[in-house]
Amino acid sequence: MAIAGVDEAGRGPWAGPVVAAAVVLPEKSFIPGLRDSKKLTEKKREEIYYKIRKTALAVGIGSSDRFVIDSVNILQATYLAMKEALKRIGMLPGLVLVDGYKIPGLEFSQFGS
Repeated sequence: MAIAGVDEAGRGPWAGPVVAAAVVLPEKSFIPGLRDSKKLTEKKREEIYYKIRKTALAVGIGSSDRFVIDSVNILQATYLAMKEALKRIGMLPGLVLVDGYKIPGLEFSQFGS
């Protein structure tokens, strides 16, 4: 069963888009340091990014621009970006792990943290 992890960036800044990424890694894969990107140096984030891209079975990116954020609010814009990222992975995950609250209306089984 494929498990997709999804997270966002951009909810904290004053202006700009909110961007989400969905990633499916091979079962039992391990990437040292892959935890909370806010606790990493820029150099370490770059290193882990390349390891993820090299290792991942699938990666999808979604975003909501400032116009979407202004029209639906930041939380709903985040959910839209996450849904878009999941659509772009090109596979149907058996489970979605969400870093945060569950995504309303998502057609996949999910677990939010």
